[in-house]
Amino acid sequence: MADTYTQLLIQLVFAVNGRQSLVSESIRPSVQKYICGVIKNYDCKPLAIYCNPDHIHILIGLNPDISISKLTCLIKTNSSKWINENKMMEKRFSWQAGYGAFSYSKSQLDILVRYILNQPQHHQKVSFQDEYLETLDEFDIEFKDQYLFDFDF
Repeated sequence: MADTYTQLLIQLVFAVNGRQSLVSESIRPSVQKYICGVIKNYDCKPLAIYCNPDHIHILIGLNPDISISKLTCLIKTNSSKWINENKMMEKRFSWQAGYGAFSYSKSQLDILVRYILNQPQHHQKVSFQDEYLETLDEFDIEFKDQYLFDFDF
């Protein structure tokens, strides 16, 4: 009897609309927990998550039955709606359009989990803009400046 076996490790990165620093430390754990619930609801595995004030990193064991774009849309839509319905912020919250999705091998898992969980320390040394541009370069991803998360070039 045949079955399907996969190991799809994907890091998602996306920003708060307008790159505003809206996710405060007081709500960060709740937002992360909610997003992990969304991921689990679609039979994927949240492996590491850190929601910075202006962007988020999520490492996911992806279920091959859902596309990366569909899961990302569900995470962004559901979490924005939940944040707004629970009045977690004074102003309306939304994630910016677009995202980065990067695949990794199992041998990189421990390093990547540490990197994601140590975001506050990492961003004391490297800005989100520099980090994102370095990742795009590392993965040989061509991009147009005008389509990058409202970065001012």
